[in-house]
Amino acid sequence: MFSLPLRDRFRGITRREGVLIVGPAGWGEFAPFLEYGDAEARSWWAAAEEAATLGWPAPVREQVPVNCIVPAVTAERAAEIVRASGCRTAKVKVAEQGQGLADDLARVAAVREALGPEGRVRVDANGGWSAAEAVAAVRALDAEVGLEYVEQPCQRVEDLARVRRETDVLVAADESIRKADDPYRVAELEAADIAVLKVAPLGGVRACLTIAEQIGLPIVVSSAVDSSVGLAAGLALAAALPELPYACGLGTQALLENDVVADPLAPVDGLLSVRRPVPDLERLRAVRADDERTAWWLDRVARVAPLAGRPA
Repeated sequence: MFSLPLRDRFRGITRREGVLIVGPAGWGEFAPFLEYGDAEARSWWAAAEEAATLGWPAPVREQVPVNCIVPAVTAERAAEIVRASGCRTAKVKVAEQGQGLADDLARVAAVREALGPEGRVRVDANGGWSAAEAVAAVRALDAEVGLEYVEQPCQRVEDLARVRRETDVLVAADESIRKADDPYRVAELEAADIAVLKVAPLGGVRACLTIAEQIGLPIVVSSAVDSSVGLAAGLALAAALPELPYACGLGTQALLENDVVADPLAPVDGLLSVRRPVPDLERLRAVRADDERTAWWLDRVARVAPLAGRPA
């Protein structure tokens, strides 16, 4: 069991926790967010089991372009994150509870300045806007910096379709795929231009490859603020896709103060080399969760699935 502090508050959390398992194919990570119920967590366990017992399909590329991730921080901190990343694409969190459009505009303007005119800026609202709010915000943000796309501006698929109709900005669907009973509805309703796939919430690399084949949209692979063990699964998916037209959201290791491996999956000049780092025992001891959190996670694993690997 690991507990990793974050450099900046992200998704309302300051630490990332989870369980590592090991099997004949290597290491897997089980780290559903704490608010996820057992039903949702089973997909995360399936992804961890796949990593530990089956491994992943062979890659078709050796490197994957990635974006840096900018939490809902101050404009000054946003620029600092972008400059330190070396990436040419940045995904900026917007629609944060307790903040307004003025905060978002200041943040994306700072990101644009840090990237320069040739860099790409995408924003992620995590479904935080109503349809009307999204249309107004997307138009304003696009006018400010020129958006590559907006990710999950609203919760409802029908509202995504409206944003797509009423703005000139591409729409990417995340939660409307990974949290949906029907992940293909966004394509059927012409509600998205891009599908964002995350390995753990969708049940593994193979499950994601099936969705990618059937959904008929360009794919962006993103992480769930994983350690480098979990991040390797997203990297394996991105490496196995036949086409990869956009930078992927796999530059999230920079959000972590520490990691479970000695050679973290950190991008160099906006690129991640396709590889699979293994946990380092000294690092594991240093980031091990305390006894109370360890017991909590073991109980969660016991509820979700029979233990197929050895937790660490």
